[in-house]
Amino acid sequence: MIVPMKHLDLVCLASDRDATLERLRLLGAVHLELSAAGGEAVAKAKGDIADAERALLLIRKARELVQDAEQRPHSVAEVLAIDADRETLKAERERLEREIKAYEPYGDFDPALAERLLERVDGLRDAVPLPDKLPEMSLSRLREKLARVENRIRIDDARLAGCDDKAIEAWYPHLADRMAFEQAKELLHEHGAVAVVSGWIPEPKVKSLMEIVRGDQTDLFARAGAAGWGVLLRDPEPGETPPTLVEPPRLFRPMKVLFSGLGIAPAYTESDVSVPFMCYFSLFFAMLVGDGAYGAIFLAATLALRKKLSRSWFTLLTVFSAATIAWGVLSNTWFGAAIPWCADWPTVKWLGDVTYKNIMLVCFTIGASHLMLARIWNGVCRLPDSTAVAEFGWAGILLFMYFVTNSLVGIFESVPPCMMWVFGASLACVFLFSVKPRDLKTNGITLGMLPLNIMSSLGDIISYVRLFAVGLASVKVAENFNSMALGLVSGDKPLWLNALMFVGTVLILVAGHALNLAMAALSILVHAVRLNTLEFSNHKGVSWSGYAFSPFSKHKGEYNE
Repeated sequence: MIVPMKHLDLVCLASDRDATLERLRLLGAVHLELSAAGGEAVAKAKGDIADAERALLLIRKARELVQDAEQRPHSVAEVLAIDADRETLKAERERLEREIKAYEPYGDFDPALAERLLERVDGLRDAVPLPDKLPEMSLSRLREKLARVENRIRIDDARLAGCDDKAIEAWYPHLADRMAFEQAKELLHEHGAVAVVSGWIPEPKVKSLMEIVRGDQTDLFARAGAAGWGVLLRDPEPGETPPTLVEPPRLFRPMKVLFSGLGIAPAYTESDVSVPFMCYFSLFFAMLVGDGAYGAIFLAATLALRKKLSRSWFTLLTVFSAATIAWGVLSNTWFGAAIPWCADWPTVKWLGDVTYKNIMLVCFTIGASHLMLARIWNGVCRLPDSTAVAEFGWAGILLFMYFVTNSLVGIFESVPPCMMWVFGASLACVFLFSVKPRDLKTNGITLGMLPLNIMSSLGDIISYVRLFAVGLASVKVAENFNSMALGLVSGDKPLWLNALMFVGTVLILVAGHALNLAMAALSILVHAVRLNTLEFSNHKGVSWSGYAFSPFSKHKGEYNE
């Protein structure tokens, strides 16, 4: 579900604004539009974060040059000071290199002695082709100075490589919290003796807020009532865009991290599609990868990284990997090859149909069920409004298009006659109930677009064939790499050559399957995401135009102020 929001206007004493913001931050339930703030204090806080990021980049670049440097804690200021000294030395090195290059043709001479000779001997400057300006020191001394400068640069590189980037990285939460606090202060507008801050709070958190206002809570919150807070809560008004807080059922809650990773959120007035998204995405993942051995590799990597992954990511990747292994069992596909004793399994024989009709039937069935689910869901949500009939009508049209699609590619001989009646009745429902009579002037164009929308629904179902096409491509690439590798060790060859060919075989197999794995991961990002966020979402009416609820709170983790 998408959690209902309340608009919050909180009034406090202007003299108590910092304490008020601190209490709100500890509550961690109010969304403030922090990005709208931009004063001097905010700019300074952003600058501190930029300095920390630059310090980390400098340390990691220096570590590429200097190996096994002894690490010790350094502050951001110390790192930037070392880099400033290094940049000064680099400029000096460039100057010395230019000077050495300019005076090398004249050899190594003493500039002071040359100056005295030029002063005492008339006409010597014209007779000897010396430069207009003599160097500050001899060529040998310039080279010695250059060597000292380069040595100091190496020392600075070693000092940077020895800085503890982990300590600076651990300071990030403090920097982010400080910037957020300064942004919140910018949003808290003063009106004489009082100050007002506005934001959004989830309905389930209103009770906690009111306990603070009444002073029912202890410790830091107990002072809120005494401080004279005033609170105004109201429902969102037309035209307002509250943040979206998605709370799926417990089993599907890991989808929140996938939405966050993709940077998408449904609009506040739209639906939470976490449940069908996770179910169908797992199926798409399995079919696009198309190989049980690859699924086992994904699962092994997930288990190996368990301590580094969040619980949600670990759960998602485990589900996706298990689904891929299950698909490998059903299709008997392992590293692009088949296990001989599984070849007679019913699912293997059915999915392995050489005409590919059966696997295409699976794709079209998945597509039709996916899109029909969206329309039926819309219809149930709109009941008892008459537009619900149009949504059920669209589900009927999609069912008809499912049979049309299978007929076009030769899976079915023809469209069953009964489906023509389904299509006619469904078309009438859509035409008669999509737009209410009072809205014909403003939304009548929707009916004019009906033929195009019907043809578009046919294209939407056909687009699910990508699950077969991409999965098959992955399997064929794996098969070709296997053939290339095994071709090296075939035939009669000397023992030493066979040993060499065996090494080449292993390299081809490892490199080929690694490349195929990478391409499979890319196809998931492109195709599995598209089928959920475009085809399904278009029929469900989810535009993904929302922005995620992000409460004003402290980052988790400990750091010293």
